[in-house]
Amino acid sequence: MSSHLMNTYNRLPVAFTHGKGAWLYGDDGNAYLDALAGIAVNGLGHAHPRLVRALADQVGKLIHTSNVYRVREQEALADRICALSDMDEVFFANSGSEANEGALKLVRFYGHKHGNPEAQTIVMEHAWHGRTLATLAATGSEKARKGFDPLPSGFIRVPYNDLAAIERVAAQDGRVQAVWLEVLQGEGGIRVAERDYVRALRRLCDERGWLLMIDEVQSGIGRTGKWFGYQWADIRPDVITLAKGLGSGVPIGAVVARGRAAGVLGPGNHGSTFGGGPLACRAGLETLAIVEEENLMANAAAQGERIRAGFARELAGVPGVVAIRGQGLMIGIELDRPCGDLVKRALDAKLLINVTQERVIRLLPPLVIDAHEADEIVARLAPLVRAFLAEAAPRAT
Repeated sequence: MSSHLMNTYNRLPVAFTHGKGAWLYGDDGNAYLDALAGIAVNGLGHAHPRLVRALADQVGKLIHTSNVYRVREQEALADRICALSDMDEVFFANSGSEANEGALKLVRFYGHKHGNPEAQTIVMEHAWHGRTLATLAATGSEKARKGFDPLPSGFIRVPYNDLAAIERVAAQDGRVQAVWLEVLQGEGGIRVAERDYVRALRRLCDERGWLLMIDEVQSGIGRTGKWFGYQWADIRPDVITLAKGLGSGVPIGAVVARGRAAGVLGPGNHGSTFGGGPLACRAGLETLAIVEEENLMANAAAQGERIRAGFARELAGVPGVVAIRGQGLMIGIELDRPCGDLVKRALDAKLLINVTQERVIRLLPPLVIDAHEADEIVARLAPLVRAFLAEAAPRAT
């Protein structure tokens, strides 16, 4: 392991040489079943032949030109995203954090344009929006924020799935300009927003003239069984942010706006050197085409249900299992105690998972997994959970 890397990750003791579908192959000679997909990035799995051909073709033509000029692939991808989301315009960035930073700038600029120069954004407890200073300020993790004060202001934090809390803020603070949430919290422990709550937020934002912003960085691009998680509530946000699964491993992020949120930013208000380059946008176009043509959203819904049902069966009545929840291929198993040790145990069982919120096993398999692989995830992980709970005592609170 290099001694010259900044020590910002607790890396597991394996490196991968190649992958195929839902499997990764380590330099230790072992095959690993990937139930994490690069943290919801590799929706098409690894080395999807159609994506590989498209990227090789694009690399042979153009990788980068600059936003000083038109980029045909960028224009085509923006058109496709707006057609799928029923939105109006797109700004391309390079990551989820960058997309979310762009969305926050849009809110601030919108506030200034509409006589609210101290625009406040309501954000959620346990939310995760990124690691730039502004997105970190919006993120609901004290652990992640610790040591980075002073953080940017302009955020009012409320409990998730609690409409009354937002209504109280509305009655007390006239500076509110936006409500921002994930409709399915990933880092927050795989928590699904109630559909009636999301619909009520849409109505409240319309009544107040606020922007409703949905962070779809982890839940978007078919992972929940629809293109975007908010579509389960049958509403349209004013702003959505995308990244992760959009490029199938090629870095790309997007801010997508409509209605009163569209046309806010103009030349000179925001920009990116690399954002929306030909290679990243070709990856996005090919990803969307493959998800649609291979019916991967329906597969995500079916295999996600199969996995949750499998764990419900295998862990039924096991003391220490608090909940099994999720939607599509965003799945969480909450235990009554910290369970980070299960990540290494799963690695030893040749299964890739992770743990969030200390007690929630998070599974984000590729959208291409089949029924056999779904069953194999359950078969490898359930015994580890049972053994772990049998030997580990809950930590005192």
